[in-house]
Amino acid sequence: MTTTLQTSVTEPVSTRRAWAAVAVLSASLLVVTMDMTILNIALPEMSAQLRPTATQQLWIIDAYSLVLAGLLVSVAAIADRIGRKRMLMTGYAIFLVASLLVLLADTAESVIALRVFLGVGGAMIMPNTLSLIRVIFTDASQRATALSIWAAVSGLGAAVGPFVGGFLLEHFSWHAAFLVNVPLMVFAIAAGLLILPESRVADAGPWDARAAALSLVGMVLVVWALKDFGKEATFANPTALGALAVGLVALVWFVRRCLRSEHPLLDLGLFRNRPFSAGIIAALGTTFAMLAALLLLTQWLQLVDDASPIESGIKLIPVALAAAAASLLAPPLARVLGARAVLAGGLALAGVGLLAVGFGPDVLSYRLVLVAMLLVGTGTGSLAIASAMIMLGSPEDKAGNAGALEETSYELGGTLGVAVLGSISALVYRDRLAGSEALEQVGPEAAQHAQDSLGAAVATSEQLGVPGLAADAGAAFTQSLQTAGLVGGVLMLAVAAAVFVMTPRETGISGSTH
Repeated sequence: MTTTLQTSVTEPVSTRRAWAAVAVLSASLLVVTMDMTILNIALPEMSAQLRPTATQQLWIIDAYSLVLAGLLVSVAAIADRIGRKRMLMTGYAIFLVASLLVLLADTAESVIALRVFLGVGGAMIMPNTLSLIRVIFTDASQRATALSIWAAVSGLGAAVGPFVGGFLLEHFSWHAAFLVNVPLMVFAIAAGLLILPESRVADAGPWDARAAALSLVGMVLVVWALKDFGKEATFANPTALGALAVGLVALVWFVRRCLRSEHPLLDLGLFRNRPFSAGIIAALGTTFAMLAALLLLTQWLQLVDDASPIESGIKLIPVALAAAAASLLAPPLARVLGARAVLAGGLALAGVGLLAVGFGPDVLSYRLVLVAMLLVGTGTGSLAIASAMIMLGSPEDKAGNAGALEETSYELGGTLGVAVLGSISALVYRDRLAGSEALEQVGPEAAQHAQDSLGAAVATSEQLGVPGLAADAGAAFTQSLQTAGLVGGVLMLAVAAAVFVMTPRETGISGSTH
């Protein structure tokens, strides 16, 4: 049984200061979300200079998200006790220092260490941006607007990352992918110290170190296993299966410990609130379909549609802008139509966009893909309503828990989506390419390499002078992308239906939840 706690904000917050705080929190969030995707563009140049092994390349990409996922719950609980602003400022400082240290990084191991360091900083930043918005805005309507700004910036960061990375690499070295964080973090620290209020939970009880260790081990192992499944494109992976089993055992133990504690590290009783649960499911389901689709789409743009990295980033910007605009429009629309209709309708619209890719012609055009992804971007803008429902469904003293759960749902959903939809796509790609006549011309070893990925097939085609292989691989990948679109679209429609059923008709974002 848990004790009702009181959240204390150490100083009053004027309306002007509250909106200035949203600007600071959103700007810092932009850096963190951008950092999740910007390195994908910088990796080839970095690899050419540092010559990392294949395993080290994977860790350079994955270390950040693994540490982030593992620490979200624990860091949010610590912030509730020592102060959310204090934790946020510490995260800003860590992000700044780690980004500057790239100037000294001259080995793959040092870059991996920096990515771990950045993950620690990101875990301190992300949930606390949400929890501070929750406690700063006592008016639910204003809070919904603030969260819509937060959601718009979050979507922009992930989509703008490849564009910014491509632009920087055309003018600077790969170090710029890290150094771009420095001026933004300097601004965040200076503005945050002046503008953000402190907030902590009074009498939060002792910090449960064992529960923290269980959440860290469980989340890291589960996320790592899911990523490994996605990379191998098979679930018959003994190492990943073992890690998944141990991770799930640790998480079950963590849940049991939290349910029995008077001062749980994570209050799972929040899920008794139906709008809260519906918001979490919406966030999980949307990122499941969206991140996998965007990953596959980026490959299609570069390797099938022949766009350069920066051109691919530019071609994805309309999607980000649509999502940002929809995020800002969702709250006023929800006040007219109701939160349930806007959230479920947006998820369904995103599902229709993915299905449009799935049911498209064998030879996809960028025009069709753009229209489909604009539908997806517009639909996912409804996640601003999901965030408002999550925060409205949690009391102030549980703002840290709510923020950690929302961020964890995004992280888990995206990782699971890449693993499942990515594996389905890879299986379809291999099956379709297996019947290629050009594949038979390159020999068994090269054929096996070409079947590993579209990028490998294109490279093999160029090296051996067999242009038909690249064409066949592009057609096979397009079919795999369409299959992933069909599966992702059906899933999004199912999530939309589930959210509609779970959310009470009277649910609003201005204080009316039942």
